Amino acid sequence: MAAAAHAARGARAAAAAALLLGCCGAALASGVQVQAEQFFKSGHTNNWAVLVCTSRFWFNYRHVANTLSVYRSVKRLGIPDSHIVLMLADDMACNPRNPKPATVFSHKNMELNVYGDDVEVDYRGYEVTVENFLRVLTGRIPPSTPRSKRLLSDDRSNILIYMTGHGGNGFLKFQDSEEITNVELADAFEQMWQKRRYNELLFIIDTCQGASMYERFYSPNIIALASSQVGEDSLSHQPDLGIGVHLMDRYTFYMLEFLEEVHPASQTNMNDL
Repeated sequence: MAAAAHAARGARAAAAAALLLGCCGAALASGVQVQAEQFFKSGHTNNWAVLVCTSRFWFNYRHVANTLSVYRSVKRLGIPDSHIVLMLADDMACNPRNPKPATVFSHKNMELNVYGDDVEVDYRGYEVTVENFLRVLTGRIPPSTPRSKRLLSDDRSNILIYMTGHGGNGFLKFQDSEEITNVELADAFEQMWQKRRYNELLFIIDTCQGASMYERFYSPNIIALASSQVGEDSLSHQPDLGIGVHLMDRYTFYMLEFLEEVHPASQTNMNDL
């Protein structure tokens, strides 16, 4: 029953992600259907994604795999690397414990390497900090910063922000050394709105007590989804005895399982779940 519940939750998140990419229509339960339709009714000219893994160390392999799997899906659905900011706090592909060097797998059948030749990591290792993340969102970046490290969005941009790592009530840890709070995140999104840096924003977070990270949001045109409620854990998935860790988190796994059935011209919507 627990697995089914998480599968359903993941599928709902996946549908919302597909909506942002223009792959799904806006349709929700009757109480919020009109609001959701209005949210997705306005036109936009470009899509962006900011994908963040905040964890280091081998036992957090699944967080890197989560992020790389979302990266693969948004690219397949039409967002190019030039419109993706990918932040990975650790390099699992080159970890000495990896029995299959230069690879990261998201499924225990080991058929799909999500760390392929076409992966472009924009921030890696100790570059993945709370400060750099907030600078990316708000555009407060030194002039010398390369274009690939910038979120060059505008008021016609729909943005997916996906985050995964270890968190608690009102915070998400970065590399076990610092935290971003839900207040800091809410204020960053408000700065983005005031600076006309987004049209619509979809925020997805896979962490323990994930819903607490959007409790303080107060800016318009944001839909937020989390893998867990306040006081609830986010569950790992796909244990692999060969490498000794879980390969993904359950929420992201089922979200991506749904997205794999979606193509760029799809008319799939949330009523099809």
